[in-house]
Amino acid sequence: MSELNAVAEQYIAVWNETDADARKAAIGKLMTPEITYVDPMAVAEGADAFDATVAAVQGQFPGFTFRLAGSPDGHHDQVRFTWELGPADGEAMVVGFDVAVLAADGRVNAVYGFLDKVPAL
Repeated sequence: MSELNAVAEQYIAVWNETDADARKAAIGKLMTPEITYVDPMAVAEGADAFDATVAAVQGQFPGFTFRLAGSPDGHHDQVRFTWELGPADGEAMVVGFDVAVLAADGRVNAVYGFLDKVPAL
């Protein structure tokens, strides 16, 4: 279980990293170069596209942070976890869950994201 927690925590840390160089380094460590990310609002194929997606979300929600909600679980090469996005000391504005699929080397190769709560436009 600690491996599942580590993957989820590192993944959330990537989404919270605002320094572009540090974020790219973290993506390179955690994810394969061919990372595929899909959620209802975005598709990113490759590490650079994933990095751009993270930067865009940070621009859309300045000052907000991602945090894990509950404990990750998984089986085989999959890790599932719920996350929240909101002010550090406030209620989450966005809630979702992601399923990360791991490559043979343990790095994340694909992420399938689902949104459970989104702000009204």
